[in-house]
Amino acid sequence: MNGSIRGVALRIWVLIWLVLVWVLLWGDFSAANVLSGLTIAGLITVMLPLPAVPVEGKVHLLSLIRLLFAIGYRLLLSSFQVAWLAVKPGPPPLSAVLRAQLSVKSDLVLALAVNIFNLIPGSIVVEIDQTRRLLYMHVIDVGSDRAVSQFYHQVAVVERLLVATFERQEDWQPAHGEADRP
Repeated sequence: MNGSIRGVALRIWVLIWLVLVWVLLWGDFSAANVLSGLTIAGLITVMLPLPAVPVEGKVHLLSLIRLLFAIGYRLLLSSFQVAWLAVKPGPPPLSAVLRAQLSVKSDLVLALAVNIFNLIPGSIVVEIDQTRRLLYMHVIDVGSDRAVSQFYHQVAVVERLLVATFERQEDWQPAHGEADRP
């Protein structure tokens, strides 16, 4: 019963989200746009259903708030750092592709981590080794050991907060048929 209520709530949320995107694309909130958006959203969800994503842990609200604040802080800080690198006199900063190992278990949390790292200015994920949980990221300003250490520290902080928010060991229930990843 609980799973079906959750499924219906998720479908309603997807419909609302698609209608909102439709209305924003048209740039006018009108009954015609809402109705046409609802029609299009209904067709999309029926004809192009998304595969079920297994939920293997719980969301911890306090950890989620910490994660959001940490991401916000990192967004602001790195925005200023990248802006400074753009305007400071001298040669351009040294950049490189660095490898980061993550210990997240869920593919969903791995995808979330990739999105977080892509949002933070100064780095972008260029390759993902899903099996080994490796991310290869292009990073601006790796000209010193301190800068490289700061990058790896940032990765560790985001990873720790993601695990605390979504993958605590006591709440972890691997999806049927999946091995428990380290």
